[in-house]
Amino acid sequence: MSNGKLSYVRADMIAPEPPPISNNTVAGWLRTNLLATPKDVVLTIVALAVLALALPGIINWLFIQASWVGSDRSVCATIAQGGIQPDGWKGACWAFVQDRFQQFIFGRYPLEERWRVILVGLMMIVLLAPLMIPKLPHKTVNAVLLFVVFPIVAFFLLHGGFFGLDRVDTPLWGGMMVTLILSFVGIAVSFPFGILLALGRRSNMPVVKMFCVIFIEVIRGVPLVMVLFMANVMLPLFLPTGWTIDNFLRALVGVALFASAYMAEVIRGGLQAIPKGQAEGADSLGLSYWQKTRLIILPQAIKLVIPGIVNTFIGLFKDTSLVSIIGMFDLLNIIRLNFTDTTWITPVTPLTGLIFAGFVFWIFCFGMSRYSAFMERHLDTGHKR
Repeated sequence: MSNGKLSYVRADMIAPEPPPISNNTVAGWLRTNLLATPKDVVLTIVALAVLALALPGIINWLFIQASWVGSDRSVCATIAQGGIQPDGWKGACWAFVQDRFQQFIFGRYPLEERWRVILVGLMMIVLLAPLMIPKLPHKTVNAVLLFVVFPIVAFFLLHGGFFGLDRVDTPLWGGMMVTLILSFVGIAVSFPFGILLALGRRSNMPVVKMFCVIFIEVIRGVPLVMVLFMANVMLPLFLPTGWTIDNFLRALVGVALFASAYMAEVIRGGLQAIPKGQAEGADSLGLSYWQKTRLIILPQAIKLVIPGIVNTFIGLFKDTSLVSIIGMFDLLNIIRLNFTDTTWITPVTPLTGLIFAGFVFWIFCFGMSRYSAFMERHLDTGHKR
């Protein structure tokens, strides 16, 4: 106390401070994400140093010294290897990818019939795009067209043998075409089947619960390679004499069953996270079991496990490469098959092909991941004001 006044009482106003840097600006983003603490500063400097050392060589190999046009291995081999490039040349062989690009997409599908594959792809895009945009109406009709009508039309178009279309047997299918078909069918089947398995595992009926538990634990306990092998070898044993199933259909069944078991556990995690009061409230309104499940429980459960669902879809998309065990050639395996082609065999051909395959897989997986994040933000209404 001084002169009858409290010493800690301020006699003048504090000078105004400058406004904080917004995170929406470049400087704000850098300060928040890269320079927030001394440790972040050190890690940022180390990361920039690593990029400065590695990035020039990578860009040089991938783009600057790469061979982009050519009809055989000579454009991607050095003079000592029988090519036209100077000794010591290091660059990617994108001419190989350009020359075999159609084979990577269509496999051995007849050249004059590839319009059917392109038509199916366009139909899929036209039906899938509106379904992925939340604000567009008529989602039920769109879903029926995509998941019920479209697979039937696509089968008749791709396989042929009907309506004057030439028959194209599935052993001729390959490349990106096979990867997308396996992924689409696996996702379209595993999601609803996984929901039924998850509900069955939580059922009060012992027989239903036991069947679902046995199915899920058996399928999850073996690798996908074994599931595909069993679908290819053992499935025909359960058919009547003289009946047979196409190898590609066996792969579809194996992939769908395998993904369904994992999807069931993801959905079950969401169901367990729903408070019991939600079901009790639905019961008090007189809703039936299926009304309660469809209108109250499942929408909340699925919203909670969107990351797990998309993670299963991404894993399924990448696991399609394992169908090579039953003689099918997806994108990765059709690229590897070309490594032994004497027309393009060079030291850089395999690495270039694998980089191309990895980039294509990354594009699709990254797209699914970003769309998953978008749907999480769109459906996160519980904490919005």
